[in-house]
Amino acid sequence: MPCLNLSTNVNLEGVDTSSILAEATSVVAKIIGKPESYVMIVLKGSVPLSFGGTEQPAAYGELVSIGGLNADVNKKLSAAIAEILESKLKVPKSRYFLKFYDAKGSFFGWNGSTF
Repeated sequence: MPCLNLSTNVNLEGVDTSSILAEATSVVAKIIGKPESYVMIVLKGSVPLSFGGTEQPAAYGELVSIGGLNADVNKKLSAAIAEILESKLKVPKSRYFLKFYDAKGSFFGWNGSTF
């Protein structure tokens, strides 16, 4: 169950967030190799965030997955999510961090149980 949690200082009012969620879901599923039905995307805007001492558009993300992550996959995910943030929210690729977590199934709750 990959979960991508993105926070940005960009105001999302008037932004087509549905297209961002759909594109991020597709990219994460394809690169990790999991069904889209397992992918969750959380997008938070207008988050007070400073990067490099300025409040210019920036973002921070965390991606948690039960397996499917490795150095090559992480690099592809970072590039793909950065492209979405840059094209949809005008967040430069140089103003974005993404942290990866490869979790055990027993550390994920779902449907009243764990994986």
